[in-house]
Amino acid sequence: MFGAGRARARVVLVGEQPGNDEDLTGLPFVGPAGRELDRGLEAAGIDRKEVWVTNVVKHFKWEPRGKRRIHKKPNAAEINACFPWLEAELRVIRPEVLVCLGATAGQAIMGRSFRVTRQRGEMLASPLGIDVLATIHPSAILRARTDEDRRREREGFIEDLRVVARAIG
Repeated sequence: MFGAGRARARVVLVGEQPGNDEDLTGLPFVGPAGRELDRGLEAAGIDRKEVWVTNVVKHFKWEPRGKRRIHKKPNAAEINACFPWLEAELRVIRPEVLVCLGATAGQAIMGRSFRVTRQRGEMLASPLGIDVLATIHPSAILRARTDEDRRREREGFIEDLRVVARAIG
């Protein structure tokens, strides 16, 4: 599954891989994590219609659990196999800022030693020649244990997206 959004977007948001809802609809970030992304973008003052949203891995890797399909983390070979498609998307769109949503996207773009926890919310130069900001994946908000943890994660996520909003002014 390829990305979706504005073809000449100034901002590209890249996640790990499509989820179950995305796999079924053929569109990126339309499930629960997509709703968190939309909420964060709106709060930060970024119009989703003005960005491109995509994933590093272009297919939904899953394992069956009863009747449900549960997300399974992609491995390095799958990330490497899909990376040329992400690079092609970026060459066509030519964004000013690339937002890495989570560790898999951050490491795919910035290298295996990159840690979102260490450089979250910082604007960085990337090997692709595009400014990069890494933040948590919106699904991390959904996985937080308590309401207070979810509130705190959401606020941090929104603040990270505000850095992007200020960068594109």
